[in-house]
Amino acid sequence: QVQWVESGGGLVQAGGSLRLSCTAAGRTFMRYTMGWFRQAPEKEREFVASVTWNGGSTDYADSVKGRFTISRDNAKNTVYLQMNSLKVEDTAVYYCAPTSGRVMAFGSWGRGTQVTVSS
Repeated sequence: QVQWVESGGGLVQAGGSLRLSCTAAGRTFMRYTMGWFRQAPEKEREFVASVTWNGGSTDYADSVKGRFTISRDNAKNTVYLQMNSLKVEDTAVYYCAPTSGRVMAFGSWGRGTQVTVSS
């Protein structure tokens, strides 16, 4: 079973930035489109962004377009999410996963990383 390990979350003021990282313990995900998802309290988990296996194509939810940037370094087996101009409504637990059609493609969710944006 693949273990997705997310990190980089924290507490930041509105307008600030954070960079999240995701890696897979014991497995490479070079061949997969990878995505970030988030779940706010009492809300459904939602798609945030994805990047194809070679980084050639990205996809973003409308709510983050122009503020977040997804990227990957296959040599380091790591996917990143650069989050700028953060808003209070970005507060959520962020997860990474292999992605197809804006949903998790396979596997199970990791523990995620908490992002809290204060006003």
